[in-house]
Amino acid sequence: MFEFDKEKHYPKETESRVVIRFQDCDPLQHLNNAKYFDYFFNAREDQVPKLYGVEMIDFIRKYNAAWVVYNHNISYIRPAKVGEWVRIMSRVIWHDHHSLVVEYYMTDDNKEELKTLMWTTMRYVDIKDGRSTDHKGAVKSFLLAVSEDVNVAGVSIRERIKEIKSKLIQT
Repeated sequence: MFEFDKEKHYPKETESRVVIRFQDCDPLQHLNNAKYFDYFFNAREDQVPKLYGVEMIDFIRKYNAAWVVYNHNISYIRPAKVGEWVRIMSRVIWHDHHSLVVEYYMTDDNKEELKTLMWTTMRYVDIKDGRSTDHKGAVKSFLLAVSEDVNVAGVSIRERIKEIKSKLIQT
């Protein structure tokens, strides 16, 4: 069971290295647009327990609530191709009392070329009645520890693409 440790440093970004699989590609050998979601969600699901020591089911069981997706905003910039190794990064870029935005992005293996950027907005929902509920206890503390501070209301996804691209060039 997850217990928030206020003395621990929680990284703000997860990272995975994955290969683009043949069965996930279209006839042009590009990753099928719908498959980006699977790659992003699987990468985060693999990394969150490693970095933070928590399985999402722990939060669900302890707080009887779960995050439910209600919006995706995705931009396809460069295709990921069959057999290509890519990097997938994710991070919580914003949250309030009952919602959060997770930013996912994919680059080439050298982290020089941005391929895709996606924002997923989720609402925290009580399991029993299906209504929004507030982040409480360790959930609230955890989100404060792992969240970036991005003004999602004041920046467009196109502007965010430019920001990420400029950071990739600098590294």
